[in-house]
Amino acid sequence: MGAFKTSVKEKNSLPRISPPSGSFRVSSIDEGRCGFVQYNRRDFYKITLVLRGCSQLLYASRGINITAPALVFTNPMVPYSWESNQKDSSGYFCIFNDEFLHGGNKMESLQHSALFKPHGEPVYFLNDSQADYITHIFERMHHEADLDYAYKFELIRNQVNLLLHEAIKMQPVAEYFTPSNAATRITQLFLELLERQFPVDSPRFILSLKKAGDYAEKLSVHVNHLNAVVQEVTGKSTTTHINGRIIAEAKSLLTHTDWDVSEIAYSLGFEYVSYFNNFFKKHTGVTPTTLRK
Repeated sequence: MGAFKTSVKEKNSLPRISPPSGSFRVSSIDEGRCGFVQYNRRDFYKITLVLRGCSQLLYASRGINITAPALVFTNPMVPYSWESNQKDSSGYFCIFNDEFLHGGNKMESLQHSALFKPHGEPVYFLNDSQADYITHIFERMHHEADLDYAYKFELIRNQVNLLLHEAIKMQPVAEYFTPSNAATRITQLFLELLERQFPVDSPRFILSLKKAGDYAEKLSVHVNHLNAVVQEVTGKSTTTHINGRIIAEAKSLLTHTDWDVSEIAYSLGFEYVSYFNNFFKKHTGVTPTTLRK
């Protein structure tokens, strides 16, 4: 669902890379349209500088038209999409994760930053001087990333922090709209957010969204409203979708990995393996151990 109408798909635009102390990439928007290699949006935060072109950002259950230079912050746990009819859009973006920005230091997670909170304000329009200054920061990061310098990521980390501080000093956009056919939109966002949690690729990864209320909080809607629109659009309850996806992942892990059942249970959000066993048998008619034989 996250796609440019110019056929550029947001979710397939960047490769996963791993510099020291986490992952980072900076690119111009034009460069980002070349080589649509998938990256893991579950891990990455993104800062986008829009310099030219008209576009629309749909962020959780809100939307905003971007018709002027803007700085945009997107959160890996909040579904969003860009839509644009302009082929002449220009600007920069960078992606990074918590580990890259904090470099192993026990600093506050980006999830708690005012710029990246689910209920925060993601868009900041820029005046000419602000646009020039932010452009300079991105150009510096772009230049540093190409250098053969042992400490270049330390320099880039400083530039990213500078971007964050500059945005905190700005006034966020307040004029958002509710997209048409809101029930369908919210349902699509819920299903995308559900799918983003999978596949579970490590026993150390634990599902962070386990029940309807968790998803409602991320989407900035009341849980009763979320349940109602999902039921209306899909004919199934929110809980049915969540449980069905967890069962599908459990079957995959039991079949294709050598993880202990307890590890699978833990990664899927079950505090005790007995809870997982009961849940699995209720929905499949067999125990996890039986399926694995």
